[in-house]
Amino acid sequence: MTGLLSNLLFYVIPFLVVVGVVITVHEFGHFLAAKALGTKIDQFSIGFGKPLAHWTDRSGVEWRLGWLPVGGFVRFAGDDNAASVPDQDDLEVLRRELVAREGTAALGSYYHFKPIWQRMVISAAGPVSNFLLSIAIFATLLMVLGETIVPARIEKVVPGGPAARAGFQAGDVIVKADGKPIRTFDSVKQLIILRTGVPIPFVVERGGQQVNLVATPERGDVTDAVGHKHRLGMVGIQFADRADERRVQRYNPIQALAGGVDKTVDVVRTTVFYIGRMVSGRESADQISGPLGMAQISGDLAKQTASASKDLPSFAANAFLTALLLVANISVGIGFLNLMPIPVLDGGHLLFYAYEAVARRPLAAKVQAVGYRVGLALVLGLMLFATVNDLQRLRVFNFLGGLFS
Repeated sequence: MTGLLSNLLFYVIPFLVVVGVVITVHEFGHFLAAKALGTKIDQFSIGFGKPLAHWTDRSGVEWRLGWLPVGGFVRFAGDDNAASVPDQDDLEVLRRELVAREGTAALGSYYHFKPIWQRMVISAAGPVSNFLLSIAIFATLLMVLGETIVPARIEKVVPGGPAARAGFQAGDVIVKADGKPIRTFDSVKQLIILRTGVPIPFVVERGGQQVNLVATPERGDVTDAVGHKHRLGMVGIQFADRADERRVQRYNPIQALAGGVDKTVDVVRTTVFYIGRMVSGRESADQISGPLGMAQISGDLAKQTASASKDLPSFAANAFLTALLLVANISVGIGFLNLMPIPVLDGGHLLFYAYEAVARRPLAAKVQAVGYRVGLALVLGLMLFATVNDLQRLRVFNFLGGLFS
C-alpha cells in the first residue's frame, strides 16, 4: 500500500497536473480565438470518456471534465466531420439546414462558414497558446529568480577522447561553440549531445588568449539530470562548478520576455535538429517519449525535488518551480507537434485550409477521409513507438523476459 501511494504521489499526480495544464491551455486557445471571432461553440471538454462533471453556461457552451484526463477538445456548432473540414456537398446541406432553421444571418456564427483566415486563426490558436505559455513561464522565472551563470570551465579532459585529441586542456573556459556565445556549461552539454559525428568549432580562453579548437562528439553514455543514461554525443570533458564563479543574472521585464522567447525558440530549434538527424539516420529515435516517459520524468523530478528539500514548505516551493519548468518544456513540444501537417492535428487543418484558399473549395470528402485515416494511423503509430521506447527505458521487456527464462 505504501508503494502504491508513493507512486501515486510522485508519478501519477505530477504527470496528470502537468499534462492537464498543457492541454487545457491548448484547447482554451482554440476556445478564446473562436469566441473572439464570434463562433458558436457547443462543447469544451478536458479529458475523454464519461464526464465526471459537466455544466452549461449562459452562452450555451457545455463544459465537461472527462474521467480520462489525457486530452481535450472544443466542438463547434455543426461540427460533425471528424477532420473538421466538410466537403462542398456537406457544406451545402448544412447551409440549407441552418438557413431554414435560423435564417441567413446565423451562418456567420458557424465555424465552417467563417472566412478561411478566421478558421486558420482558430486552428493555429491552440499551438500558439502553448508557445505563449512557455514564453510566459520562462520569462517569469527569469524575472523573479534570475538565471544562474556558471562559466564553462573545464576541470578534466578524458585521455584519448575527442576533446583530448582536439587539444582541450584543464582550466580552459569555453566562450563560444558552433559560432554561438557560451555563458554556462549546460548550454555546451545541450549542444554536444545531439551532434555525434559532427565537427564542432570551439573558442576557449586559455591564459588570457583565445584558442580555436574543433572537436567531433562520439556516442557514449550520458547521464541526464535525474540519473538516467542515454547513448548520446560526448567529447570527454568534465566541467568545474566553482561557487566563486557562480553568479545570478537579473532580468527586467523586457529582457525576461526576450529571454523567454529565446528559450522557447531554442527548444523548437533543438527539436527540429533532432528530427532532421533522426530522419537522415544519424541519430536514433530512442529519445522520443510518450505518456509513460513523461510520467517517469515527472515522477523522477518530483522524487529528486523531495530529497533535496529540507521541509514541506521548501518542497512545495521547489516542486512548484520544477513543475513550471516541465510544463514550459512539454508545452513547446505539444505546440510543435500539433503544427505538424498531419490530418487530425491542427497543422493538418491548416493544410486543408491552405488548399481551400488556393482551390476556392474544400477538399473532396473522400480525400479528407483518406487523409484523416492516414493521419490517425501516423499519430497512433508514433504513440505506439514512443510507448515501446518508454517500456524499454523502464526495462519492462527485460523484466518480462526474466519471468519466462
